[in-house]
Amino acid sequence: MTEPEFLAGYDPAAYDRPALAVDLVLMGIRAGRLAALLLRRSQQQQAGLWALPGGFVGIAETLDAAAERVLHDKAGIGRARLEQLYTFGAVDRDPRMRIVSVAYLALLPEAAFAEALAGGAALTAAMLVVPWAGEAGGPVSAETEDGAPLALAFDHVDILALAVKRLRGKLDYTDVGFALLPEHFTLRQLQDVHAAIRGAPLNKSAFRRRMRDRGWIALTGAREAGTAFRPAELFRFDRSGQF
Repeated sequence: MTEPEFLAGYDPAAYDRPALAVDLVLMGIRAGRLAALLLRRSQQQQAGLWALPGGFVGIAETLDAAAERVLHDKAGIGRARLEQLYTFGAVDRDPRMRIVSVAYLALLPEAAFAEALAGGAALTAAMLVVPWAGEAGGPVSAETEDGAPLALAFDHVDILALAVKRLRGKLDYTDVGFALLPEHFTLRQLQDVHAAIRGAPLNKSAFRRRMRDRGWIALTGAREAGTAFRPAELFRFDRSGQF
């Protein structure tokens, strides 16, 4: 049998096919804490619970194209650097039917995170409670900025936990922490980002010495504006540093 003959007689309905979706972890720093953007589900299944922006992948759509569409249509964000995080395929992860979801991660500087919240897409900032449990990660929960717990739909708390684990694992050998900062930042802001991802405070002197010794930061010659006290020096990420 030739390949054209095989394809002519092939029956795609002979096999069950799961639905395919994408979910976006849009993460940033909010009030010194690690946060993610969530939407409240208005329809069943699991109406009223909070969920990551997501949607089904069209039959003629690539995964990346679906993620970009969800980013624009549901999160109201024009552009962000999305990278695949993990594929979640537990048989019972969605009560409606068998749905496999490819999670994407994007890290937003604080201004971009705030802009998304103000963009009219009905997003809320979920403050992530991420106690330090080593780089292997641990349980993650979500709450409002006022401390009220947020109940998450489906397995989205597991998706968030894996995103935090990924960030922790890459924090000390990649530039991932700088993606959450503006182009020019203070050492205080840099330390806040690392502490938020780790879920634990850091020794100020030891942290600053480590950042300087690694050659990851360079002075800009400018200082922060609008402060009541002596303005702190501004630094930038030095791409010539060793990672």
